[in-house]
Amino acid sequence: MSPTAWPCDDLQRALEPLLAGCRVEAVADIDSTNAELMRRARAGRTDPVLLVAEHQSGGRGRLGRIWKDSRDVSGAPGSLMFSLGLALAPADWSGLSLAVGLSLAQSLHPDIRLKWPNDLWWRDRKLAGVLVETLNWGGHAGGTQRYVVIGVGINIKCPTAEGLHTAPAALTELLPGITAAKTLQRVAAPLVAALQQFEQRGFAPLQRAFNARDALAQVNVILSDGTQGLAQGVDTDGALLVATSSGLQRITSAEVSVRKLQAPMAPHA
Repeated sequence: MSPTAWPCDDLQRALEPLLAGCRVEAVADIDSTNAELMRRARAGRTDPVLLVAEHQSGGRGRLGRIWKDSRDVSGAPGSLMFSLGLALAPADWSGLSLAVGLSLAQSLHPDIRLKWPNDLWWRDRKLAGVLVETLNWGGHAGGTQRYVVIGVGINIKCPTAEGLHTAPAALTELLPGITAAKTLQRVAAPLVAALQQFEQRGFAPLQRAFNARDALAQVNVILSDGTQGLAQGVDTDGALLVATSSGLQRITSAEVSVRKLQAPMAPHA
């Protein structure tokens, strides 16, 4: 599928009432859509833009992990990879990546679950990931306004599981016949609306909806520092709550990796 096959004009018309001046761009090949929008922002180009790519040579996920894209037998993109760049100035940034994941899941399918802080799962397999990067930007009282780049990668067709920590899932398993272009049309405008609502109201109004899709709820987990406990949802700030032998812990850093614990663990008092 060539870049001209992406419904850029339709998407731009859908986004304009929500985000004035937003451009929609499609490219065939790029190192990373996130990296490109961050380069532009550092050069002073902080206008709103949605950039979608058919192939990324340097796609990235959280904690520096590589995001691998794929193509199907016809050569069409087997993954949807896009980044949305815009200025935001919420009173509290806590829970932003959770709000993004929740919006995507709500736009796609009721059976999709959310793995804190920014992965979409289906049947214990990774369907999509989110990478949020920000750049401080002047011009707003209090210094809270930033240019935000939100990268999204969704498996449309199932990629190879070689080298992956978590087995992958594909959106076509849930929505047969769905394409990358159709997926982008489903998620783009609701995502912009969700970000604007987050800017105004924060994460707290989303807590219940996130917990209803929480893939880790009441699951024994192990953190990257070796701490083990029972995951108990997220609080109003989007922090992951884990009951451990030393008490309830609030996990707030997105740099902490959380995995399901395979072996049974004794319950905590």
